This record gives sequence, C-alpha cells and structure tokens, in this order.
Amino acid sequence: MAETKLTNEFIRAFDGHEKVKMTKTAEKLTEFGEKQNDVNEALALNINSLIKRVCALEDQQEKNAEIMRRIANELASFKKELDRVRLTEKLNSGAIERLSNAMTLAEGGSEANEN
Repeated sequence: MAETKLTNEFIRAFDGHEKVKMTKTAEKLTEFGEKQNDVNEALALNINSLIKRVCALEDQQEKNAEIMRRIANELASFKKELDRVRLTEKLNSGAIERLSNAMTLAEGGSEANEN
C-alpha cells in the first residue's frame, strides 16, 4: 500500500478560517495549491496501490477457481472409482460365499443349506 497515511489532517488542503489580506492572497493561494497537489498525489498513490491489490486478488481468485474445478473433477473420479471398488467387493464376497457353499456341498455336508 502507499506509504502516505491519509488522515483528515493530511488531506485538509484549505484552512480558510482566517481572513486573508489582499497582499497575502497570492501567497495563500500558492500554499493552498501546494497542499492540494500533495493531497492529490497521496490519493493517486493510494488509488494505484488499491488497483494493484485488486488485480492481484482477481488473479488469485482465477487460480483458486481453476484449482477448485480440478479438485471437483478429481473428487468425482474418486467417487466413481470408490463405487466401482465397493461393487467389486460385494460381487467378490458373494462369489466367495457361493464357492464356499459349493465346496461344502461337494464334500457332502449339509452346512451350506443351513447358512
């Protein structure tokens, strides 16, 4: 951010509470112009600093959005793979149970019918 702190005191360019004599008008006008230039410069520095910060935040937001899209895609792929593994596990468990029952029946036992 800009180095100049914008306080109310700093940005006050005109202090017109005193009466100005005709001979001092040019001097007071010059003083006012110099103060106003300082205020304008400080404001411009602060505005430019804010613009840079906003642009940096926008760039970061775009990067974060792309990262989130990639994470969402990976998560969807992971869910599909997990569902596939669960289904395979269920199918394998059923196949193992059927094979076990078949072996028990082949050995002549009746335990397979009880299960």
